[in-house]
Amino acid sequence: MQQYLQNKKGLVQDVFDKVYDQYDLMNDFMSLGVHRLWKKQLLNIMCPSSNKKLIDVACGTADIAKLYIKYTNESSKITCVDPNLGMIKKGKKKLSQFKNINWVIASAEKLPIPDNTFDFYSISFGLRNTKNLKKALSEAYRVLKPGGKYLCLEFSKIQNPGLDIIYKNYSKLIPSLGKLIVGEREPYEYLVESIQNFVNQDELIDLMQNNNFQKCTYRNLSGGIVSIHSGWKI
Repeated sequence: MQQYLQNKKGLVQDVFDKVYDQYDLMNDFMSLGVHRLWKKQLLNIMCPSSNKKLIDVACGTADIAKLYIKYTNESSKITCVDPNLGMIKKGKKKLSQFKNINWVIASAEKLPIPDNTFDFYSISFGLRNTKNLKKALSEAYRVLKPGGKYLCLEFSKIQNPGLDIIYKNYSKLIPSLGKLIVGEREPYEYLVESIQNFVNQDELIDLMQNNNFQKCTYRNLSGGIVSIHSGWKI
C-alpha cells in the first residue's frame, strides 16, 4: 500500500534532516510530554524479559531502546534502525554508555537483517512515514522469530467528536510551534498532513492480518490521539 505524501521524492528525508537536532525538544512541546507516557505504555504491552532481542525500527533518538534497557536490566540485545543518519548519531550519543545496542541505517521497507531474528519488533511514530505500508509490515514479519510480537505506536483517529475538534484546532498551531522552536514550519506541516492521511485503527488491523500477523489488537491512548497495535508471528 503506497502512501502518496511519503513518496514525494526526498520529502521525508528532508523533513528529518531539518528537525533531528531538536527532535526530542519538539516532541515534548507538541505532546506536552505525554509521548513519554505513550512509549512507556508500549513497553508495558510488550512485557519484555531478559535475553529477548528487540528491533526498534524508525528508532529516532532511541527512546524505546532506552526504556527497553531499563525493563531488561541491560541483559538484552537491541538493534536500532533509522534511515536518518542524524537521528542515529543523536541516539548513539544519548545511549553511549550501553554496549548492547547495534545501530543500523536503513528503511522499514528494506531491513538488512536475516529472517527469524527478533523476539520483539517495535516502531513508534514511524510507520506513518514509510513509503509502502505493506512492505514495512512484510519486513517486520520476516525478521521476527516464530512466536515474536509486533508493536506499533502511531498517531491514529480520535473517536470522541469533542476531543477531535480540540485536537484539530491544536494541530493548526503545530507548524507555528515548529517555526518558533526549530526555525522550520515545513516539517510540521508535513507532520499534520501525514497524520490526517494515515489509515485508521481498523484499517491498520486489516493490513496486519493481510501480512500474516495473528491475534491482532489495538489499544487507544488519549482518546485515540495515538494507538498501539500489536500482533503475533505464529
